[in-house]
Amino acid sequence: MEWITSEAGIRLTGFVGILVVMAALQAAFPRRHLRLGYRRWSGNLGLVVVDAVILRLLLPAGAMGVALWAEQAGFGLFNRLDIGATGTLIASLLLLDMIIYWQHRMFHAVPLLWRLHRVHHADQEIDVSTGLRFHPLEILLSMLIKMGAVALLGVPALAVLAFEVLLNGMAMFNHSNLRLPPGLDGLMRRLIVTPDMHRVHHSVLARETNSNYGFNLSLWDRLFGSYVPQPEKGHDAMTIGLPPYQSGRPDTLRDLLAIPFRRT
Repeated sequence: MEWITSEAGIRLTGFVGILVVMAALQAAFPRRHLRLGYRRWSGNLGLVVVDAVILRLLLPAGAMGVALWAEQAGFGLFNRLDIGATGTLIASLLLLDMIIYWQHRMFHAVPLLWRLHRVHHADQEIDVSTGLRFHPLEILLSMLIKMGAVALLGVPALAVLAFEVLLNGMAMFNHSNLRLPPGLDGLMRRLIVTPDMHRVHHSVLARETNSNYGFNLSLWDRLFGSYVPQPEKGHDAMTIGLPPYQSGRPDTLRDLLAIPFRRT
């Protein structure tokens, strides 16, 4: 019981639980036929393990450690404002989500960062495992950005934990190959990013790849002019991935680790 209530236990329980639920739902209600199916999972999930090990070795304290330090030192915006615990939690979640949105746009706009992020976009299909497919160097940079944001804002540790579990869970949800009824999708995307909304972002067409950057709230794409409601060719006919990465075979873990260092 103590394990389940610990930080690591909450993270792992949330990760495994959401992964299993979304995998079951997308199998029961698939949106698209997946040519490569589960053969892609060994590489995608292998990358998760590598990411977790590298983060634990190089940045063991993570954003939670920064949050605890900022609280003790009285450092950061929220440690100087008196807006109450609930106000701080809500403001923290909103601001962190907006920062992740702009971080995502930056990884598309800066060529060196795009080399790392294209590991994620090179997946030739999109399902729940795609939401976990990020190169270790991108994960490290993302954590450093998050740590800096947590320190400057003075985000409390509870908000950091809640945001990281939420972000991880929403990434698996909106990358899933889950078919939602059109009416439900339209209602949900008024607030959050749905699978159909985020799938547009994984289109092979550049205009669509550079859209729908949000992971949690759909607000930011609408507010900052990057919202594209539907893919040009429709969800069933659209091609997923990047033009140079259409080999028709699943990527191995070695392939994924090497992508940033290739010319194309």
